[in-house]
Amino acid sequence: MNHVEQVQPSAWVARFAPLVPAGASVLDVACGGGRQTRLFAARGCAVEAVDRDASALAQLVGVVGARAVQADLEAGAWPYAGRRFDAVVVVNYLYRLRFAELLECVAPGGLLIYETFMRGNERFGKPSNPDFLLATDELLQRVAGSFAVLAFEQGEIMEPRPAMVQRICALRRGEGEPELPRLP
Repeated sequence: MNHVEQVQPSAWVARFAPLVPAGASVLDVACGGGRQTRLFAARGCAVEAVDRDASALAQLVGVVGARAVQADLEAGAWPYAGRRFDAVVVVNYLYRLRFAELLECVAPGGLLIYETFMRGNERFGKPSNPDFLLATDELLQRVAGSFAVLAFEQGEIMEPRPAMVQRICALRRGEGEPELPRLP
């Protein structure tokens, strides 16, 4: 099953979605068919869903609260330079050359909810290219200093299919120490 065929949002994303209030702006990066987009739009958020696959984005036509944007995030200028969102969500996508720009899209006090594959996943199939697999603790290292980590996991999972994953939910620091929310 590819990302376009999946319909249920990531359990990790669904766990932390209640921390994003109705009316918040959300960027769903490499959204595929929009399973995370639908989750946040149903919660009353204004979601910008970006992917390079126009046929995947077509599945979002008519979803109230969702704005589909076709863009290749790996080529040309970063389309979100200078923009900030209350939450940035990334599932099953990694492009290290844009990581710093992606983190800059999270507004102070905003959330980063990120889940993707890590090294060791090659034994389960694709992705198996190290360019698309996080190193141990890589997400922790990427957010260090700028974010307060609310939750972090890494290792083998069995559902929705066997894989090695790394996932984080982190709050972007603003002025001073952030007020941490009650975790779901």
